[in-house]
Amino acid sequence: MPFAVLTDSTAYLPEGSADRHGVRVVPLLVRVDGREGRDGIDIGPTQLATALRDRRMVTTSRPNPAEFAENYRAMLDAGAEGVLSVHLSRELSGTWESARLAAEEFGAAVRVVDSRTTAMGLGFAVLRAAEVAATGAGGEAVEAAAVEAAAATRCFFVVETLEYLRRGGRIGAAAALLGTALAVKPILHVVDGQIVPLEKVRTTSRAVGRLVDLAVDAAGESSVRIAVHHLADPDRAADLADRLSARLPAATCVISELGAVIGAHTGPGVLGVVVDPR
Repeated sequence: MPFAVLTDSTAYLPEGSADRHGVRVVPLLVRVDGREGRDGIDIGPTQLATALRDRRMVTTSRPNPAEFAENYRAMLDAGAEGVLSVHLSRELSGTWESARLAAEEFGAAVRVVDSRTTAMGLGFAVLRAAEVAATGAGGEAVEAAAVEAAAATRCFFVVETLEYLRRGGRIGAAAALLGTALAVKPILHVVDGQIVPLEKVRTTSRAVGRLVDLAVDAAGESSVRIAVHHLADPDRAADLADRLSARLPAATCVISELGAVIGAHTGPGVLGVVVDPR
């Protein structure tokens, strides 16, 4: 078997792509009013959006090292040459640390990568690693593919409010945007593993327009893959995807709904665009 690739549920890969590329996904954990479930398995985006709108207590947590170790062992026992474990930024979650601790048991057989991003910024890196692994490349080449792809992606998103990010401690410098007028829609992006403010726009329609412009600028002249993210709002996501396709007709665009973990920190109404300028 070629080098195997594993990631966590915050990659939010389009439906079916993990199976097609042989990627194993370890779910993060979500608690709603104290009831714990697995991201995307026990608690999905619709349940999460409802819980947030009902002002229920929602928290998230990383998988424990034992779960990662169990998955690594199963992949190696199945004949994999080794395992590349790629995860969301350590600035946003302790997931990378859990994976790293578990990998110590397996020595050089398991490589752990901090993607320094999340959502399909992570997802595109994972898929690229799987594509390289499928050619029979060794661990060093598979790891390099993931690192390079993650570094090249650009992630932009707009939220209705920064309150959810503030509660979870995920906004860092974006805290400077708190206290602005309710009509202001903050546009954020991921820089070196952290969520930071980019712009403030007066209306939702202008914010969506800026997402399109930012994606077009990030794409440049290259052939790109684009992911549109949303939380329980497929119509707005489809409209955004149509606008992107009109501006970037050569791009491949997919729509991927955010799950409970990232959704818990962005809140309902989030829209995001991830550009993979390959």
